[in-house]
Amino acid sequence: MKWETVEIGKISKVISGFPFKSKDFQKIGVPVIKIKNIKDENIVLDESDCVGSAIEVPLRFHLNCGDILISLTGSHITLPSSVVGRVAKYRHNSISYLNQRAGKFINIDSEKCFKDFLFYFLIQKETLTKIANKAQGAANQANISPGDVEGVEIHLPPLPTQRRIASILSAYDDLIENNLRRIKLLEEKALVEYRILYGSNKLNEFPIEDVWEIKYGRNLPQAKITNIGKYPVYGAAGRIGYFEEFNYEFPVALVTSRGNGSGVAHRTNQAAFVTNNSFAFVSKADFVNVHFHLAEMILRDLELTQLRSGTAQPQLTIAGLIGVKLKLPKKEALIEFNKIIDPVFDLIFILEKQNAKLREARDILLPRLMSGEIEV
Repeated sequence: MKWETVEIGKISKVISGFPFKSKDFQKIGVPVIKIKNIKDENIVLDESDCVGSAIEVPLRFHLNCGDILISLTGSHITLPSSVVGRVAKYRHNSISYLNQRAGKFINIDSEKCFKDFLFYFLIQKETLTKIANKAQGAANQANISPGDVEGVEIHLPPLPTQRRIASILSAYDDLIENNLRRIKLLEEKALVEYRILYGSNKLNEFPIEDVWEIKYGRNLPQAKITNIGKYPVYGAAGRIGYFEEFNYEFPVALVTSRGNGSGVAHRTNQAAFVTNNSFAFVSKADFVNVHFHLAEMILRDLELTQLRSGTAQPQLTIAGLIGVKLKLPKKEALIEFNKIIDPVFDLIFILEKQNAKLREARDILLPRLMSGEIEV
């Protein structure tokens, strides 16, 4: 079976997004997809800025379900979680707009290349490395152009083979996407229960340091962080990969301390490695009922981002947290809450582990299918 080698630009063009102005953005309206929204091969809408209907945006910058996007600005290859050239598929049924420095692929020869085959070619580590190595600029402000991406070569089997390969890989992604939808619904249920808990109980106030011991993480060289491993690693961008060791056996919550994401809480129900860009919050003995999932909600409600200092590199410090007041229900109410909420989060973590295994299986299969090593 003959495979043809062509430059991506022969079968698909890359366009950069619309140059919105900062004054255009508001909290409600049509979401605007920026490079920060391109995460884990998906487009995350939760952190989107929006624009109102008064902003006229040309159709080519509208996003529809199935569109393939790429970050044209990011970090060099040594920082994989924010690397320039990372790719995601827009999987939402609602329309969004594309912001500048986020790119969109527009097929120009659908008779030669199937769109989903292009997506799976782009998410390969080998392809990402080729694209990222074209970047110019500083370590955390690397840029590529649409022409850089279009100049990368892609190996194309006959169109029916492309469709079969994409179908096999899509079956894994469909299961992952279904689990993600279930997780979102479960998290929304947990949030409702949290609001009920705080709306129907008398609250007692405690200094944050009475409830949690707050500890800094430890430096971990980027080269030691892997995509698959035993323990999750948390850094400036949340969960950034895995490592074979942990430095906190059971932190109830983690908070990013540096960068634009500082002040954002994350939860983990297992041992984790916390880098020096994050804090670990560990329950003190008298507050053992403040579990990790409740801790995350409380910390998010505190709006810790308001306590950051610095402009170029916003930073949250332990000193800045000391004295912050927490409002907690009585122990009896917390115990009842945990009885309701623990099964919800148990299911969430089961689904998350399923997704990790599905991604691992897909990523093992991906290069073998895309190279023709496995015939279909």
